[in-house]
Amino acid sequence: MRSRRHRNSRQLLLIRLVSSVAIILTVTMITLISLNAYEKLTQTKYIKPATITKITKSELSAGLPMQLKIPIINVDTNIYYVGLKADGTMDIKPDPTVVAWYEFGPKPGEVGSAVIAGHYGWSADGSASVFNNLHLLNKGDEILVINSKNVTITFVVRESREYNPDADAENVFKSKDGKSHLNLITCEGIWENAKNTYSNRLVIFADKK
Repeated sequence: MRSRRHRNSRQLLLIRLVSSVAIILTVTMITLISLNAYEKLTQTKYIKPATITKITKSELSAGLPMQLKIPIINVDTNIYYVGLKADGTMDIKPDPTVVAWYEFGPKPGEVGSAVIAGHYGWSADGSASVFNNLHLLNKGDEILVINSKNVTITFVVRESREYNPDADAENVFKSKDGKSHLNLITCEGIWENAKNTYSNRLVIFADKK
């Protein structure tokens, strides 16, 4: 009787031992499978920092233009924003001491041609307009724009051109070279009473430094 009872106890102990081993093996296999799956996942989904495309400053949206400085001709003035007149031409502020940025185009510092216009001539009180000396700019002279992010963007004069007011000036407002440009516009030439304007337009073409 004791022998049978002892035999049963050993069988029960053996069964428990086998069950424990089976459980341990099962847990181990599940762990190994999980680790293997995790390793594959990290190998296929993880991107090393060195391979991540970096965003350069030129690709970031530039701040709104606030101030224009042209040290060589002593220009230091505020920038206002304008659109189009009823006739489809670029608008401009009546104040001869400030300049206007064409807000439907790129901001200075963004890819494309940003356009800023200013008056030429003399007021009734004899004071000069902001762009009276724009024609004195030469290739290599610097133009500075301070934006709403307090960043100063420097442009370098490339060339100047004269246009008839009725001429096609699409290249003043558009560019396709993927670079950042700033073009300054003002009047020039002879005052025409019949048209209430000057005979020519002067455009300074500048490129971001």
